[in-house]
Formats: sequence, structure tokens, C-alpha cells
Amino acid sequence: MRLGKVIGTVTLSERHPALAGGSYRVVVPLSLDNLTGRSDAVAEELVVYDDLGAGPGSTIAFSEGVEAAQPFFPTYKPLDAYNAAILDRIEISKT
Repeated sequence: MRLGKVIGTVTLSERHPALAGGSYRVVVPLSLDNLTGRSDAVAEELVVYDDLGAGPGSTIAFSEGVEAAQPFFPTYKPLDAYNAAILDRIEISKT
């Protein structure tokens, strides 16, 4: 699971029937350096399926690959990335 910031929404003219009820968000993955303020470097954006209602500026936790489709088992959803959580805050501690 990775963390990312929602920077936009994808609008589709058609969608796969299994994806009704959700939308696609454009997300920038965040590194530890981004989260701690040590870097402003931006990673390459990706598109994430969202049925939780994240909006632009939201910080989310998302999964990719096979793990992205697991919440929908046994039905099939053709996904590469899935929004698993909308985060209210992130606390980072040194251990």
C-alpha cells in the first residue's frame, strides 16, 4: 500500500459495467521525503479507482496490482489501482 495526493478526476464517456458507482482519480504518489517535508520532488501520476469519494487535495492510501482487485472478490473488476482509504492525518515518528 502506498500513499498519494489526489490532484484531479478522470472523466469517461464509457466504462466497464463492473465499475458502476465509482470514479477515477489522478493521484501523485508520496514518498517519505514528501511526507516529512524534506523534498518537493513529484513522482509520476497514476489513475486510481475510487468508490470512497476522495476529492482533489485528499491524501489517500491506495493499493496496486493484484491487491487492487482483492476487495471485490469474488466479482471481477478490471483494476490496476484502488483507493483503500482517505486519510485525515499522517503522523511520522522516529523509532
